[in-house]
Amino acid sequence: MTISTPQPFYNPLMRFPALLVALMLLPAVPLSLAQSAKSLPPSGPAATERALNLAESGHCAEALPLLKRAIHQAGSKDLKKRIGLDGVHCAMTHDAAYDSLEFLEVLVREFPSDPEVLYTTTHAFSDLSLRASQDLAREAPFSYQVHLLNAEALELQQKWDEAAAEYHRILEVNPFLPGIHARLGRVLLAKPQPSETEVAEARKNFEQELEIDPRNASAEYVLGELARQANDPATAIRHYTRATKLDAGFAEAYLGLGSSLVADKRYADAIPPLETYEKLAPDSPSGHFQLAQAYAGVGRKEDANREAALQRQTAESLEQVRRRAAEAMQQQTPQK
Repeated sequence: MTISTPQPFYNPLMRFPALLVALMLLPAVPLSLAQSAKSLPPSGPAATERALNLAESGHCAEALPLLKRAIHQAGSKDLKKRIGLDGVHCAMTHDAAYDSLEFLEVLVREFPSDPEVLYTTTHAFSDLSLRASQDLAREAPFSYQVHLLNAEALELQQKWDEAAAEYHRILEVNPFLPGIHARLGRVLLAKPQPSETEVAEARKNFEQELEIDPRNASAEYVLGELARQANDPATAIRHYTRATKLDAGFAEAYLGLGSSLVADKRYADAIPPLETYEKLAPDSPSGHFQLAQAYAGVGRKEDANREAALQRQTAESLEQVRRRAAEAMQQQTPQK
């Protein structure tokens, strides 16, 4: 058996040793850097104009990478807005919906009060929400999250019984999932005229929620409201107090606590939570009214008079806002 001797590898550069040495001394360029340099879209005014022309003529696949770079380099506000709106439109209409987020982040930050931007943002987030829900239904059709989305949609349609059925299905699979008992309780109370049985079931669900999640301030608040409506001030005060301790910014819990203390004639105790509520919601007539009663109860007449005046002013302002809103709605209603 003959074993052939391997031939030496021929390198043409060996014929030019000076060139070989020169190449060996050149600094190495990382492949990734070289590739990224080639892949970076061009920048500058001409590139931005080209990107806009491509986007506005329907060539969005080519335009998107250029627009992404241009929006961070645009000097004028008008140009930045145009780039952002074109970028959102291209992303949402050419199967790149999530690319719109980069443009939306700039638009919302730079133009927070612009009606065109807000309109576009509304539709974009609505479309993104729909897309995400479709992805969820396709990828995990039997997950509890699908039932959760269905229940939320039914709530928006005020189909309370159907929504409750979805929450019951979730609890059948996982009775200890945080938040679901509270959602079920909320649906039961959302009916126009819940029966005593439904109210009792709702109360039980909020209590079960607290067993699962003792830090649920909303569940404490609703139990406080139910106790107040049942003329049980001691229980109401206990739940409201817990809610304020769990969430220091829970304005309505402070109002519920202060109002219950006023109803129980504990005026001095009512003042601190009502003053906190007033700081959190200075335009609320209810807060000024309850605080006026608490001040009067401890003999602080001047403070009571001031709060009574503020109650009248805020109530009048609120009524004006409601009247203007009603007039605006009436003007928008098409005439038959």
